[in-house]
Amino acid sequence: MPKQLARRWLAGFGVVGALVAASAIPAFAAPAAEDLDLYAKDVVVAPGGPGDYTELFARTRERGDYTVKVDRSKVAGFADVWNGQSEKPCTESGAILTCKVLDKVDDGSYINMVAVRVRAKDSATPDQQGGLKFTVTDAEGGSATYHSTVSIGEGVDLAAIEQRLELTGALGDTLDVPLTVANRGEKAVHDVVLFFEGGYGLGPSKRYKNCEYSPADSFRHAFACRFHTTIEPGGAARLDSRFGFTVPADDPAPNGHSGAAYWYTPADWEEFQSSMPVRLGQQGTEGELTLEPVSLHSSSRQTDVNDQNDRTLMRLQVSGDQGTEVAALGTPATATGKVGATVPLKVGYVNNGPAAVNVDGAKDLRARTVLSLPSGVTAVRVPMTCSSYGDWVPGKPGATVYHCGEHKRLAQGEKIEYEFELRLDEAGTRAAQVRLTFDTGVDLNPANDRATITIIASADGGSENPGGDDGQGGGDPDGSLPITGAKAGLTAGIGGVLLAAGAVGFVVARRRKTRFVA
Repeated sequence: MPKQLARRWLAGFGVVGALVAASAIPAFAAPAAEDLDLYAKDVVVAPGGPGDYTELFARTRERGDYTVKVDRSKVAGFADVWNGQSEKPCTESGAILTCKVLDKVDDGSYINMVAVRVRAKDSATPDQQGGLKFTVTDAEGGSATYHSTVSIGEGVDLAAIEQRLELTGALGDTLDVPLTVANRGEKAVHDVVLFFEGGYGLGPSKRYKNCEYSPADSFRHAFACRFHTTIEPGGAARLDSRFGFTVPADDPAPNGHSGAAYWYTPADWEEFQSSMPVRLGQQGTEGELTLEPVSLHSSSRQTDVNDQNDRTLMRLQVSGDQGTEVAALGTPATATGKVGATVPLKVGYVNNGPAAVNVDGAKDLRARTVLSLPSGVTAVRVPMTCSSYGDWVPGKPGATVYHCGEHKRLAQGEKIEYEFELRLDEAGTRAAQVRLTFDTGVDLNPANDRATITIIASADGGSENPGGDDGQGGGDPDGSLPITGAKAGLTAGIGGVLLAAGAVGFVVARRRKTRFVA
């Protein structure tokens, strides 16, 4: 798998989801350079290999103009390093690259400062190592530095024998999956790592002690297995026959899932793992998965010089007929208090099954909760997984309509709730409305996709004054929610809230696009 494609996977895989805004984030004062949270990955390259790249990111919600200097002096003896972004010209002076980073509205919460290509010199030898020094300077002269490591590895060539696998199964079926890796290079490969990521239907049948797994309740699956194995040039090794996938019994059906398996050297896996949004940490306990032959270790780090042929793409077609239905939740059914007080409110939905919701697949039901508040109340506490309609700011108090969503898998009987606090500003009886919308899939029972919460605010020392308010609320801009005593008069349209996959997925969705040049 090309290392660039490995990063592209991160945009779609969300063991932990994040709610982000689709519109531009409002401008903030540019932070000082020393306040930036900088990051650039380490790279391993081999003589004769395709090379790699590393990007310097600044994690910040704020933007500004900066100068970045890249000191290549520590790697000049064994690696070539140059600017990899044609849209960001840099100047060279000896070992120093100087690049300008200009403020742009689409930088979002992560600034892509600079990207450099790295290629090993033909004269380089395994285990040579040095550092790239990135120095970021702001307009006032403040600065911050970050170092990444460039290592020279021994070039090998791992190849997946099965380039594509078409799988079929019913709910609950266990599928045998033959995965074989070959050594197409001229040097022996010492130790390999198998990494898999795929849809909810491609669940591991067993969890082995030499493998690490994503959480069992994830909406997608991922795991990595390490094998202390030597594969000689021209040789191959296959996973033992115990390995397979089990289709979950609560998968929507019929359905389709995709996945991919990649073979890495340990050094390449360490590099890739450093960029993953969530570490794999759940160790298996069901014996050890084997890959033969098993042999000695190499004393040098190795890197795959042809990463175009080391993956197996999979497609699973699940048969059956199984859907699901969800019901809107709003608690308490009646919220009461005196003017000036705050009252808690929970909204969300419950999965009544039988299939799971918010999984990854063609028939997945993905729900979002919309809360419309009436006049006379103010949201003073808002979950970060809920965004205000229109400007799409997560956790923003004071809006009248909120869209809430997160990519969290729910089995039958499980629910998701979003906790608000409302301040009662005016006396009277009003209604807050809860409505479910669906990004994908079909709810089997739409009749219970709405809920009403009655809000009663009493004047200090007086009565509830139920006749003093017509109950008109802020309204829902993308539906016709009936609010007691008034016509809603609402317009259609879906908000721009995106569900992304963790920190790196946020980068891919919001940063400026990068184009590399040879």
